[in-house]
Amino acid sequence: MAPAKATNVVRLLLGSTALWLSQLGAGTVAASKSVTAHLAAKWPETPLLLEASEFMAEEKLAIYKQTESDYSYYNLILKKAGQFLDNLHINLLKFAFSIRAYSPAIQMFQQIAADEPPPDGCNAFVVIHKKHTCKINEIKKLLKKAASRTRPYLFKGDHKFPTNKENLPVVILYAEMGTRTFSAFHKVLSAKAQNEEILYVLRHYIQKPSSRKMYLSGYGVELAIKSTEYKALDDTQVKSKMLFSFLYPMSFFAFF
Repeated sequence: MAPAKATNVVRLLLGSTALWLSQLGAGTVAASKSVTAHLAAKWPETPLLLEASEFMAEEKLAIYKQTESDYSYYNLILKKAGQFLDNLHINLLKFAFSIRAYSPAIQMFQQIAADEPPPDGCNAFVVIHKKHTCKINEIKKLLKKAASRTRPYLFKGDHKFPTNKENLPVVILYAEMGTRTFSAFHKVLSAKAQNEEILYVLRHYIQKPSSRKMYLSGYGVELAIKSTEYKALDDTQVKSKMLFSFLYPMSFFAFF
C-alpha cells in the first residue's frame, strides 16, 4: 500500500473512532441525567435496639450498644429478638426496620425528655413526681415524700413494668436501652416494681443523638425540572406590538 493511501486509511479510522467515542460519551451524559432523591426526617437517626423494643413492647433485652459494624449489631438484635418472637414476627420486625416504622415513637419520647429537662451530664435519669436525679442512691430519698407531690401524667405509649397495683409512686426512667447505665437503673427499679413499691415507667432517652440523618423509606418523590431558555428581543418591536394591542380595540368600537 502506498504511503499516501496508508495515511488516509489511518486518518479515516481515527476519525470514525473519534466519532464513535463522541457518540458513546453523549449516550453516557444522557443516561446520567436521572435524579436520585433522598427524603430525610427532621430528627437524627435512632438506634435499632430502641425501635425493636417498641416493636416488641418489652422492657428488657440484654444487649449492649454496638461495638462492631451496623450489620453485626442488626444481626445481634434479630438473634436476641428470636428468643421472644416466632419466625413470622421476626420477618415483620425486619420489615419494620427497613421502613424505620418505630423511629417516630423514639423521637416522641426524646422530645418528652427534652421538656423535663434532663439534668446536665446525665446519661440517664429518673423523675419521681417532678423531682429529678441521675443518681441511683437518691431514689429512696425522693420516694419518701413522693405522695405529697403531683402525680405525673402518663401517656398511652408509656412502657409500664407489670404490676398488680396502679396507685403507687410513679418513677419514670429516661434512659437508652442497651447501655450499662440503663441496666443499673433497671435492676433497682424493676426490683422495687416487683415488690409493688413503685410504678416503674420507661421512656427512651438518648443523651448524644446520632449525627447521621434519618432517611425514610417507602415514600415516592417526583422532581419536575423545567428547562428555561432566554432569548434576546428587540424592545422597539415589543413596544409597537403592545401599542397596537391597545389601539386596536378602541378603533374597533369607534368603527361601529
